[in-house]
Amino acid sequence: MIKRFVHYYKPHMKLFILDMIAALIVAVADLFYPRIAQNIINIYVPNKDLQMLLAWSGALLVIYIIKMLLSYFMQYQGHMVGVGMQSDMRREAFGRLQKLPFKYFDENKTGSILSRLVNDTFEIAELAHHGPEDLFLSIITLIGAFIMMAQINLALTLILFAMVPLIVLFAVLLRKHMNKAFTKSREEIAEVNATIENSIAGIRISRSYVSAEHEMEKFDENNARYIQARDDSYKVMGLFFSGMGMFTDLLYLMVLFFGGLFFFYGKIDVGEFAAYILYINMFLNPIKKLVNIFEQLQNGMTGFKRVQAIMDEPVEEEKEHPEVLQNVQGNIDFEDVSFSYESSDDDKDHTIINHLSMHIDKGKTVALVGPSGSGKTTLCHLIPRFYEVSDGCIKIDGKDIRDLSRLSLRENIGMVAQDVFLFTGTIRDNIAYGRLDATDEEIIEAAKKANIHDYIMTLPEGYDTYIGERGVKLSGGQKQRVSIARVFLKNPSILILDEATSALDNATEMLIQSALEKLAQGRTSIIVAHRLSTIKNADEIIVLTEEGVKERGTHAELLAKNGIYAGLYQYQFRE
Repeated sequence: MIKRFVHYYKPHMKLFILDMIAALIVAVADLFYPRIAQNIINIYVPNKDLQMLLAWSGALLVIYIIKMLLSYFMQYQGHMVGVGMQSDMRREAFGRLQKLPFKYFDENKTGSILSRLVNDTFEIAELAHHGPEDLFLSIITLIGAFIMMAQINLALTLILFAMVPLIVLFAVLLRKHMNKAFTKSREEIAEVNATIENSIAGIRISRSYVSAEHEMEKFDENNARYIQARDDSYKVMGLFFSGMGMFTDLLYLMVLFFGGLFFFYGKIDVGEFAAYILYINMFLNPIKKLVNIFEQLQNGMTGFKRVQAIMDEPVEEEKEHPEVLQNVQGNIDFEDVSFSYESSDDDKDHTIINHLSMHIDKGKTVALVGPSGSGKTTLCHLIPRFYEVSDGCIKIDGKDIRDLSRLSLRENIGMVAQDVFLFTGTIRDNIAYGRLDATDEEIIEAAKKANIHDYIMTLPEGYDTYIGERGVKLSGGQKQRVSIARVFLKNPSILILDEATSALDNATEMLIQSALEKLAQGRTSIIVAHRLSTIKNADEIIVLTEEGVKERGTHAELLAKNGIYAGLYQYQFRE
């Protein structure tokens, strides 16, 4: 763990070394003051040596100015070392998230992930700066103080330093309990963040169902667990700090008592006694810093472990030398495909698709219909390898998709899902997501094909209109059409429309249906639909149930069979 943490210092090593040099000079400068004070009290004042008094006072002033400048550098640039490491770590973790399988996001809350990338990395940055700097300052000051104090009186110095092993032992014994308590506290604040993020995202639903009180109950429950976790951590911390406070008070008592005895018996003079009191303050400061380091260490290393947990998650599997999918024809084969997922609630596998085999010809428009839970959407997610098949294989143009690079596979697949997601930004940004290097003319053409251009032109800002978080300023139908424009712009070889027109009214649906049919020409298109009116012109309709493919054929052929499809169709159009 330490080795992994130190690795993040490498890009900032030059600035870190300068920070440590500044800390060394500051620590050494502090060691001069008590000895200068001793000479002033014992020599220059009794001898009325004004010249030396002024000279050493001036020297102290210079030392303090240098110390001020170096302290500014340490506070400013030292913190920037931590910020740089925080940025690197956050970027690395975010990059890792981009490669993790969908299963990870199914099992982890967005707020919890956000807490790791924001709160935990901040604590890591604080440790990265203050930890080495304070530790270095403390060690230098303790060693320097011991040397200076030993020169005054070795016996008295050994008596005082005999307390150091006891202080270290006390800190080590409590460290394990602090680590456990702070880890629990981190987990609970992540849960609070997740609850808040979820409640804010669903604010319209909670308002419409008048469930604000229920949301408050959920928040209070998580908040209470967080308070309890913090209570446990602060209980241990309180014991730690009160114990350390007791040790520092004992050190003050010892220097006064034993220093007084040594002065009483003539072992030290007034100036040395004064220097000793000043050195004991200097001796206590690094101990206090070491105490603070323990808190920073617990916060920082706990956060580091949580961030590294993301880095240790296995990424989406890829062959060592995957084949690049090119010149796609669009033949798709499902060969004895099975898919099941493991539920975190009962640790059992739940089968969604069981030994499914079917062939989709290139350039054909195929519609998937069937009852909920029959695996239609799951099937669509398996083609671009959002999830891996449990058994069997899926082939595109005769090539097992597991042998293909995910990038080239997904570049050739366009998807419009029922649950539309638009990014915070402008309409132009969201359409351009289909192809980031698209020109304005291409973006406008895609919008026209999706029948959203005319509406966009009525807006004051046109394509530069800000649509809010997740496109909240657009209606459901408008968001759907923006997402369809995105696919028009991508111009993929394989098209997957998962309830793509479900949010549209009948009039708008009819307007874009011809555009979708035009887009599907020459491409393999898979359409998942419950509204059977949208798929009557499909080249083939496949009826899926939990038992697999039950029927397939054209709209007319399936009606003539008077089977499952005919029953669904008659039910929808019973009037």
